Amino acid sequence: MKTLNGLKQITLGSLLLSLAMLLLAPGPVQADVFETLLMPGKLIEGHKKYETKCDKCHVSFEKKSQKKKCIACHDEIEKDIKTRSGYHGKTRKIKHTECQLCHTDHKGRKADVVKLDKATFDHQFTNFPLRDSHKSVRCEQCHKKSKPYRKTKSDCHACHKQDSHHSKTMGKKYLTKCQSCHNEKGWSSIKYDHNKTKFHLKGKHKKVDCTTCHPNDRYIKTPRACVSCHRLDDVHRGNNGKKCQKCHSTRGWKKLKFDHSKDTDFPLTGRHKQLICADCHKQDPYKVEIKMTCISCHKKDDSHHGKFNTKCEKCHKTSSWKKLKFNHNKDTKYKLKGKHKKASCIGCHKGTLYKTKTPTTCIKCHKVDDVHRGQQGKQCQNCHNEKGWNQKVRFDHDLTRLPLIGLHATTPCEECHLSNTYKTAKIACFSCHEQDDIHEQKLGENCNACHNPNGWKYWRFDHDKQTKFKITGKHKKLYCEACHTRAVKVVESTPRTCIACHSADDIHDGQFGKRCERCHTTKSFDDLHFRN
Repeated sequence: MKTLNGLKQITLGSLLLSLAMLLLAPGPVQADVFETLLMPGKLIEGHKKYETKCDKCHVSFEKKSQKKKCIACHDEIEKDIKTRSGYHGKTRKIKHTECQLCHTDHKGRKADVVKLDKATFDHQFTNFPLRDSHKSVRCEQCHKKSKPYRKTKSDCHACHKQDSHHSKTMGKKYLTKCQSCHNEKGWSSIKYDHNKTKFHLKGKHKKVDCTTCHPNDRYIKTPRACVSCHRLDDVHRGNNGKKCQKCHSTRGWKKLKFDHSKDTDFPLTGRHKQLICADCHKQDPYKVEIKMTCISCHKKDDSHHGKFNTKCEKCHKTSSWKKLKFNHNKDTKYKLKGKHKKASCIGCHKGTLYKTKTPTTCIKCHKVDDVHRGQQGKQCQNCHNEKGWNQKVRFDHDLTRLPLIGLHATTPCEECHLSNTYKTAKIACFSCHEQDDIHEQKLGENCNACHNPNGWKYWRFDHDKQTKFKITGKHKKLYCEACHTRAVKVVESTPRTCIACHSADDIHDGQFGKRCERCHTTKSFDDLHFRN
């Protein structure tokens, strides 16, 4: 008891001595020493440098101002509160709560003023809520002893760097962004949205396994060209180039999006629709420009051997070579009629079409068929038509030197024209009727002098008017041949004297001369007009 009283006396004495020293010291020193004497205990290790600087944390006689001092030092906490992030920003009513309610200092160097209970701490109030597989992870696996909890990195790669096997295959862009593909459920649970890349997954690509395009987990510089993955599927063997997407779509190889009729200047019609691309595109169509002329593909099919030029489309259709769209009657000035309809093109078009002008006159094509050998001129159409050489010949014989009248009008041409060189045919009657001459040429060859085309019996010769020898007396009853006794060409050569015919009847034996008509008449030899 005495000892205790003595100790109190010593402590009280020391205190009084200390007060005296403080009062004698300069102003600021007096305040620090005085506040130190009143301090309830030592500060924690992190605050010990402020142990003699009470004003760093306290404002004299203003208890509510202490929070401002705390935040002034812990600016990251202030930022969390203002942005409502982190534990201090998400905890309810933290804005109106004093810091010392949770973090009481002056508990000594080793005191824990954080008072974190790992078992009851709700991670949902942090910037990194624990979900799925993260819920079963021990705190120490992410929060190292050497770092404050708030300094722990929240990116996946910081914890899972050793788990990543993409270090050489992912590329810098996604190397540390595990969350771009993976989630907290597990590494195999992938939620990567490929459509956020430059290569959107469409059609059958949606069902393709990642490793099909990304072998060995290689994601960096993955080629996007179709041919890079589908070279083995290229049935064109490279002849159609490498731009598969120009024709095909991701729905399937057979579902083409390329429309030759809309996407090119060469619409596919007729049999062209049934062709495969390689039939026309022998080489890469994006490197070698294909010619669109018919002849460039169908030269071997050209039965005209180039004579009709290269404009096949002028006559033919894509449905078939034999189905022609060319209409000679409408598309040219020369209409095809009769047998011309069945004539082959090369029958008339001997030269190269569109370069050599095809003649339209008959004789130019049918000169070799001219049986008249040019004697009837070059206007074949004056007599003949397209139905045939012998079909309805419309030649007007009346315009020739021998108009056809009488029986001549019904006489077949061949009876007079023994050959087709009609101009060589003679027009004299005797040339055709020599065998019909019952006069045996005694009356000459001028049959038309007596006869007409109506018939041999319809003769009209008047000896008195048409000759210089009038028929009188008994001469009227004589046959022509009685006087015309020998064959002649011209009747005029027949003698007209009496003695020429009656020398055998001359009973005078020529004593009275040859002029019988001086005494005798044509009535009778006995009828004399001579008088003594």
